[in-house]
Amino acid sequence: MSDLSCDILPAGGLDPCILVIFGASGDLTRRKLIPALFSMFRQDLLPRPFTIVGCSRTEMDSDTFRHSLRQQMDDGLADAATWTTFASLIHYHPVRYDRESFTGLRAFLQELDRTGATGGNRVFDLAVPPQLYPVIATLLGETGLAREGEETGGWSRIVIEKPFGHDLESARELNRTLHRYFREPQIFRIDHYLAKETVQNMLVFRFANSIFEPIWNRHHISYVGIMAAESLGIGNRAGYYEEAGVLRDMFQNHLMQLLVLTGMEPPCLLEPDPVQDEKVKVIRSLRDFNTEHGSRICLGQYTAGEIDQTAVPGYRQEQGVDPRSRTPTFALLELYVDNWRWQNVPFLLVSGKRLPRKVTRIVIQFRDVPHRLFTNLAGESIGANRLTIETYPDEAIRLTFQSKQPGASLCLRSMTMDFTYGEHYRKSALDAYARVLLDCMAGDHMLFWRQDGIEQSWAFLTPVLRQCEQCLDRETRLHSYPAGTWGPAPVRQTVEELARP
Repeated sequence: MSDLSCDILPAGGLDPCILVIFGASGDLTRRKLIPALFSMFRQDLLPRPFTIVGCSRTEMDSDTFRHSLRQQMDDGLADAATWTTFASLIHYHPVRYDRESFTGLRAFLQELDRTGATGGNRVFDLAVPPQLYPVIATLLGETGLAREGEETGGWSRIVIEKPFGHDLESARELNRTLHRYFREPQIFRIDHYLAKETVQNMLVFRFANSIFEPIWNRHHISYVGIMAAESLGIGNRAGYYEEAGVLRDMFQNHLMQLLVLTGMEPPCLLEPDPVQDEKVKVIRSLRDFNTEHGSRICLGQYTAGEIDQTAVPGYRQEQGVDPRSRTPTFALLELYVDNWRWQNVPFLLVSGKRLPRKVTRIVIQFRDVPHRLFTNLAGESIGANRLTIETYPDEAIRLTFQSKQPGASLCLRSMTMDFTYGEHYRKSALDAYARVLLDCMAGDHMLFWRQDGIEQSWAFLTPVLRQCEQCLDRETRLHSYPAGTWGPAPVRQTVEELARP
């Protein structure tokens, strides 16, 4: 039988709309959003009609804005004719974060609706620092830009990036502000990790293949490892990182989402609400850190070392970092999901800066065979089966199993079956930002956080965050590790095992 074809667009296509990008002069817009939109334009995936409006406090006109964006584009991706056509969709409107300025923005958008036939449909993308989320949401609400339906003739949606608060109470306060003017279906909370192809494939891999789901449980799986290792340091993000640390930067959002996708039960339907319901159940089932046999944490901070034979400074020597800083740059969380499927199976969540190389993957380590038939031949060295779902350096799924090595004698050898996206899908793929922007325009919440999931995640992590930040012996609990190694000595062997090819 031939493969089933599928269309990337939702049934019925996309409504015409205006995409308003706040923070248009910033790094996120230039490096991620505009290249993603240009990619969608080249693949004919944007709505028709469609308009982009950049907004920031920088004073410039539309031509200047278009020129500045073009300078950032890779010449190999943006031929002159295609870029000129795409750039005609782009406008610029300077704003101050006050009511008068947003009233002017409303008039500007209404005129674009009239001339561009975009039907009053707007997406407001907040590519700005998190402290501006409530400010902009409030101004959109007070000037009527959050309204939709019969009153305006179109819909209105707001897109915000992580972090969604810095603890449980700040997340709730942000939600109260958003819900003062926007309904939950209007709010899209982006975590671009969820839009990566291998991450999206988790639901298909688990629930469309009958050979894996029956063994996806405590009877057959020894542990689950979820890793997001980075060889880079903090760069010029010292101000942010000193406030956030590795737990707020990576665990509350990215790694927690990978955990719930790996551990969730099958939803009744592949629709946003049933999927989100099952995700929240996993977070609610996580075992507390305070129990005797509960979840555990190991924190670390990198010192001077070598990456790719190049000397690099320690975290406390980085520009902008307090020389006495106790901010963790590495964490390993050993978590347990207290339910029937996963009882006593450790979920090892690992992330850190200045590790030997960048690796992002989910590892499913299966249990050893129950009876070692080949002990007299291979001793205790028979490796258990292992499934690796990788997003970096390759987007791939790999299954390791034992086989007989060719020859007269009976020798076992570990072999790996690989499926890589780049080899089998040569068509130009959407990057993560293009995927989430497309789903936002379509009104599809599948790849976005729902508020109850955010609150459950913060409710689980906030107590341990406070404990780590307030305890008097934090210096002794924060293990150092040389840059270029796989983390602090007490857990280094575990991390090395997760990172092995």
